[in-house]
Amino acid sequence: MFHTLGALQIPRGMVWSDEFGWSRVEKSLEYSVTGAALIDAGVRLAGRPITLQGEVEAGWIRRGALTALQALADSDPTGEHALVLADGRTFTVQFAPGLAVEGKPVARPELPVESYPYVATVRLITV
Repeated sequence: MFHTLGALQIPRGMVWSDEFGWSRVEKSLEYSVTGAALIDAGVRLAGRPITLQGEVEAGWIRRGALTALQALADSDPTGEHALVLADGRTFTVQFAPGLAVEGKPVARPELPVESYPYVATVRLITV
């Protein structure tokens, strides 16, 4: 069982690390010259971050898959992709601004092969 981003498989051990760090409701509070509270509220329609993150102990991704993710992020930075999490939830996403794909080898291989494990972070946002 994997997460999938389009046709690419991402290990299910890469956890959605910021799943509960976002709210659909955005509010701002200001005070009028009379001292009354002015509260403005709205519902966000998109932009929820989905950061899939591995750890040193779990959620390793193979170099070949990481290379494919990096290539997809570089070739189609504003494209929309179907993300299906291992638990079946689905989202339409694109790569987040900034450093969208990041990875470090588990050890320090001199010549890593495609199957070598990496600890990675994949940053996406819903659209």
